[in-house]
Amino acid sequence: MLPTPERPVLATSAAVFHEGRVLLARRGARPAQGLWTLPGGRVEPGETLADAAARELMEEVGVEAEILGVAGAVDVILRDAQGEVSAHFVVVAHAARWRCGMPTTGPEAAEIGWFEPAALPDGTTEGLPGIVARAALIVQAASHGPGQAPGQASGQASGEVPGDVARQA
Repeated sequence: MLPTPERPVLATSAAVFHEGRVLLARRGARPAQGLWTLPGGRVEPGETLADAAARELMEEVGVEAEILGVAGAVDVILRDAQGEVSAHFVVVAHAARWRCGMPTTGPEAAEIGWFEPAALPDGTTEGLPGIVARAALIVQAASHGPGQAPGQASGQASGEVPGDVARQA
């Protein structure tokens, strides 16, 4: 049995959008192993939430993105068989726009995929649909500039989504 945590752990994640689809990762490690979620992880001392989200995104799936703003926060409280708190994470999720990098799998992301916000896969972390919906609105609002089509980022050319669904071998 793990000792009761002294306080919640601050973590961050990023809902990265490219051509209207959001990047999700199926967790390959605990906590939330096997569930689809946003790439992310712990905030390091001296790091801003946005910087941590960008770093975790690159470390976990090899993607660089522009962090646009906070889409929401979720408490992840894990309990042991006796009902005692074994871990508590406060995850601040960000909206982000894809810049570059082909998403790749790894130890933390056993599978990755780009999904329509209204058609997320089964088996997601709690609260994910609401976070993705709010992040989509932030990205859409940030993408509207003079002469731009809705959902088209400044300087963004139409093209394929970088990687559809990939699984770790």
